[in-house]
Amino acid sequence: MTARGAAFLEALGEAAERLHPEILAQMRVEATNDSAEGVFAVAGSRFGRLAALASPLVGPGLLVTRFGRDVPFRIDTVSGRSRSGRPTLDTVREFRFPGATQQVADRLFATGHPGLVQNALGRRGRVEMLEECSVTDDGALRMRTRAVALRLGRCRIALRGILRIDVDLVDGWDDTHDRRTIEMRATSPVLGTVLEYRGWYRYADATPGAAQ
Repeated sequence: MTARGAAFLEALGEAAERLHPEILAQMRVEATNDSAEGVFAVAGSRFGRLAALASPLVGPGLLVTRFGRDVPFRIDTVSGRSRSGRPTLDTVREFRFPGATQQVADRLFATGHPGLVQNALGRRGRVEMLEECSVTDDGALRMRTRAVALRLGRCRIALRGILRIDVDLVDGWDDTHDRRTIEMRATSPVLGTVLEYRGWYRYADATPGAAQ
């Protein structure tokens, strides 16, 4: 069995000890299948159905075509190991918009290089991101894009300049309410913010005020 945050812990190395104690404890929990639920104060894409135009290119499980406030969501994860033994984390995020549920899937794994993880986005993994992990001053996990590419069959196209997408994600802890916090923004040099969400969540086995 693999710790739910093994990929992040490997990437962070000694810096993982600077994570908020609750976050560090939760990352060290050994769990193959896991789930969490919460609420996004805001979530989605302001481009609406226009975002779906890219679906044939990037495949399913990546694009969000709704935008809302106070959106309930669920996270399902599967922790494992790659063929080379590196920790992996498969995640499905379910956005429960009024009248429609949409999903974003990805597979993240440690690269073996300090501070770096790789993420294959969408159910077909066509969008690949190399992300840098760090710990903020208040003990949150921060992930920022270092490089992004589009994989179509055997062809890998690096997305640079105006084609680049930058993702900035901060996963923290709310001491007042004893729960995880999450904030993510994906931006394009041309289009601005293409996807965002911010809110809070708790794991299914978490109880307020108790470290795992």
